[in-house]
Amino acid sequence: MRWLFLLLLVLNGFYYVWHQQEAPLRAKEVMPLSLYRGAQQDIRLLSESAESLVRRDKGKAGEVDAGCLYLGGFSRRELAQTLEQRLVGLGLEVKLLSVNAPGLNGFWLRVSPETKHLLDDPQLQSLAKEFNELKHKIMPCEGVATSE
Repeated sequence: MRWLFLLLLVLNGFYYVWHQQEAPLRAKEVMPLSLYRGAQQDIRLLSESAESLVRRDKGKAGEVDAGCLYLGGFSRRELAQTLEQRLVGLGLEVKLLSVNAPGLNGFWLRVSPETKHLLDDPQLQSLAKEFNELKHKIMPCEGVATSE
């Protein structure tokens, strides 16, 4: 039994040395992404896909984008109502919701798709400075777990 173990150990050593002497494998050459001429040259978000761009262009002519803008994440209803008054003053259609979904707990304001174009990034940043808990997300108008 001892001899069998020593024989296997010596064979294992020879096998190791034999493998080390083989030519190392060359890495596969990969073309740079800039030379790739496929249909998708850039990384695109789903919101930047051709369908949504067409929908967005049609939205300028009368149709609207399907997503609603949600602002909030407030733990107190009074803060959400204060923000609601500010947004109504800007001409936005908003609805106060109490959302109980994972990661979205608290009071949120749903801005309708028809008026969300009135609220741009600088305005959102200034509102975020005024309201410390303010978060914003674009989600489908239906399907958010509200406690209505």
